[in-house]
Amino acid sequence: MSIKVALVTGANKGIGFEVARQLGQQGITVLLGARTKAAADESASKLHNEGIQAIGVQLEVTNAAHIAELASFINEEYGRLDILVNNAGILVGAHGYDGGFLRDSFEVNTFAPFFITEALLPLLLKSDAGRIVNQSSALGSIGFMETNEQVQKLATPAYSASKAALNMLTVYWAQKWKDTHLKINAAHPGLVRTQMGGENAELSVEEGAKTAVRLATLPNDGPTGGFFYMDNQLPW
Repeated sequence: MSIKVALVTGANKGIGFEVARQLGQQGITVLLGARTKAAADESASKLHNEGIQAIGVQLEVTNAAHIAELASFINEEYGRLDILVNNAGILVGAHGYDGGFLRDSFEVNTFAPFFITEALLPLLLKSDAGRIVNQSSALGSIGFMETNEQVQKLATPAYSASKAALNMLTVYWAQKWKDTHLKINAAHPGLVRTQMGGENAELSVEEGAKTAVRLATLPNDGPTGGFFYMDNQLPW
C-alpha cells in the first residue's frame, strides 16, 4: 500500500504543527500549510530533521488562488489526498482588533474550511480511506452553551458562532458522503497552552493534537458525522 498523504492547514505552529508531527510519526507524508512558503518550509524542515516526510506548502486559507494551486499540486504530485485537517483558525474580539471581527472570524473559521474542503473533495474521494477533520471547539457547541458554565464564561460571539457553523458543515458533508469511504468529523482539542489558549491552559500541545490525529486515522468501522474530544462524543 502506498504511503498516506495528509494536509494540515495552519500547521507552522501550535496544534497544527503538532498534528502534523504526530501524523508524520505514523509514517504519513504531511503537507504543512502556512500563510507564507517560508514559514511552511521552516516548520517542515523541523519535522524533516525528526525523520518525518514533511513538505511545506503556501496556503493562506482565505486565498482562492492558493487553494486552487494547492489542489493542482496535490493532484499532480500524489493523485489523491488521504487526510485533510482543517486546523487554521482565529480568535478575535471586537476590542483592540483592527478589522471586522465577526466577518474575519467567519472567513477563516468557516468559509475557508468550506472552500478548501470542496476543492479537495475529488482528491479525497480517490483515497481508499479518506478522512476529514474540522478543528472545532466546545465553545461552538449550542448544547454546551445552554448547560456548561465554563463554555458560557469563555464563549465569544464571533468565535463561537463561526465554530457552530463549521460543525453544521461537518454534519452536512458527512451526510452527503455517507455512502462512500469518507469519514468526516469535528474535533475539540481542549483548552491548550498555545497563543490562542494562553499559558495557563490545562493541556499541552501534544495532548491537544490527539483528538484530531485519532479522527484523521480512524479505522474503516470508525464514526462519521460526529463531534469528539478524545474518545468522548460531544453535543452539537
